[in-house]
Amino acid sequence: MADGGHQFNNISLGGRGGTNPGQLKIYSGGILWKKQGGGKAVEVDKADIAGITWMKVPRTNQLGVRLKDGLYYKFSGFRDQDVTSLTNFFQSTCGITPEEKQLSVSGRNWGEVDLNGSMLTFLVGSKQAFEVSLADVSQTQLQGKNDVILEFHVDDTTGATEKDSLMEITFHVPNSNTQFIGDENHPPAQVFRDKIMSMADVGAGGEDAVVMFEGIAILTPRGRYNVELHLSFLRLQGQANDFKIQYSSVVRLFMLPKSNQPHTFVVISLDPPIRKGQTLYPHIVMQFETDLVVHERLSLSEDLINAKYKDKLEPSYKGLIHDVFTTILRGLSGAKLTKPGKFRSCQDGYAVKSSLKAEDGVLYPLEKSFFFLPKPPTLILHDEIDYVEFERHAAGGSNMHYFDLLIRLKTEQEHLFRNIQRNEYHNLFDFISGKGLKIMNLGEQATTDGVARVLQSEVDDAVDPHLERIKNAAGEDESDEEDEDFVADEDDGGSSTDDSGEGDGDGSDSGDEKEKHGKRDSKKDSSSMKASVSKKKFKSGEEDPSKKKRQKKKDPNAPKKAMSGYNFFLQNENEKMKKSNPGISFGDASREIADKWRGMSAEEKEPYAEKARVDKKRYMDELSGYKNPQPMNIDSD
Repeated sequence: MADGGHQFNNISLGGRGGTNPGQLKIYSGGILWKKQGGGKAVEVDKADIAGITWMKVPRTNQLGVRLKDGLYYKFSGFRDQDVTSLTNFFQSTCGITPEEKQLSVSGRNWGEVDLNGSMLTFLVGSKQAFEVSLADVSQTQLQGKNDVILEFHVDDTTGATEKDSLMEITFHVPNSNTQFIGDENHPPAQVFRDKIMSMADVGAGGEDAVVMFEGIAILTPRGRYNVELHLSFLRLQGQANDFKIQYSSVVRLFMLPKSNQPHTFVVISLDPPIRKGQTLYPHIVMQFETDLVVHERLSLSEDLINAKYKDKLEPSYKGLIHDVFTTILRGLSGAKLTKPGKFRSCQDGYAVKSSLKAEDGVLYPLEKSFFFLPKPPTLILHDEIDYVEFERHAAGGSNMHYFDLLIRLKTEQEHLFRNIQRNEYHNLFDFISGKGLKIMNLGEQATTDGVARVLQSEVDDAVDPHLERIKNAAGEDESDEEDEDFVADEDDGGSSTDDSGEGDGDGSDSGDEKEKHGKRDSKKDSSSMKASVSKKKFKSGEEDPSKKKRQKKKDPNAPKKAMSGYNFFLQNENEKMKKSNPGISFGDASREIADKWRGMSAEEKEPYAEKARVDKKRYMDELSGYKNPQPMNIDSD
């Protein structure tokens, strides 16, 4: 490297949130570690390093970095030759001679305690059995006369990636102990506890908050919380849930105003995420009143501000609540803040309205990422994107005023943002192309004109790649004998209808509902579109044969067409939906049923497929016996 530093891949960082692999850079200015795949990062300035240790651990070597403020980082994954080169580098560049420690593997649990700065090391035969950072100790208890219990900070990100987490350790200090000498009133165990109390971050769990914001609306995890900002963590206190989050888990802050609405999003991104039951929340989405002005005074002494938070915090703040909140949180946690960049929508906002996974929200095109809010909060870094694709929302009708944006990641995962207004296309296209992201259309790299074809008028019968993908996934049958559904892969409006207008489901859509809620059978869409372009004019007094055809009535004795598996599933779920949600709208019910069908496995769909096969056999049998249909009656007028 140019500065004489060293860079390593596959170096793991161990800590309270688990062990994460990443990339480590050691250079003349300090140490920089970045998590693999993006997210969490650790940056240590050379001036903040208090000590460095090496230890041989199973299959590799571990580098310990102790900071002056009590934090302790453990990096593992070094080869034996790396130990020698890095030791020389630390001596010549930082003026620090790394200390070598040996690991005890005897399995004995009797030993001595070494208290060095903010670290507690348990030694067995002059070798290290384990060590813990006293900054992680939250409570100490004296049990009886000889046992001391150390409880550790446990926040809601603990164990998100690990099955086990350290909760407490009990030390037995006999009266014969010569390291912590006491008397009758203060036995050695009491002396040991007092020593821990003077060095540990004891009481942090019950310390007064630096500042508190009451009644803040949080959209994920949903609820209204009192938000307390402490020296080392933040707490969300709600009626049903209470979250405690260490600042070391805060990766980044986002402050994103909502266009034409009196609210501003403030998002706290976490790594690892907090846990609520079996659900993980990597983003805390807060909603502040944009015009609310507050005056907050911090519960910090001037000496502490000058010593530890100089140029980061002030004794008091007055301003808009979202500005005050993010400023104080940045000062305490050291996290970086992201605001909207150069992108502007047609409504003079910072985002475009869209929907993701049947949830309505807004998509923020930021300088280094896309962020969809509020639910599900989805952050997509530009570096993770393989390509984007503009897609036509529907083959015709009023939905031509909208289009979809597909973002495909390098991991082959796809995010489809639907229902974006047509007038946002040029702003989005210019932004995406300006960022150098690959734009694909119809499977190939497209120019501006090529992508714009997606947004042509409804008389354009160009192939819609989105509908094509839906039809291919559903295996649509183009025969006239059976209508196979493709609605299971999109937000379809509801039940299918045969030529006579009889619904296979519980009811039929009105014209407005059809236009608003879903895509229709592709054969009907394409035929109606062709009819609109190939319509012929007839001379005066000449009758339009297509009108004459529409006046014909279907033979009532004709067999009813067979239903598909999805139609049987739709009938069944419609009844359940009406009972469980009496007031649910038709569109919401259809979307939920379609989403549920998409998430079902082939085994779960098999009972409905079997019903479809039986019904098809019934239809074919009735069709074979249908020899002499009644003639079509034509209205007399």
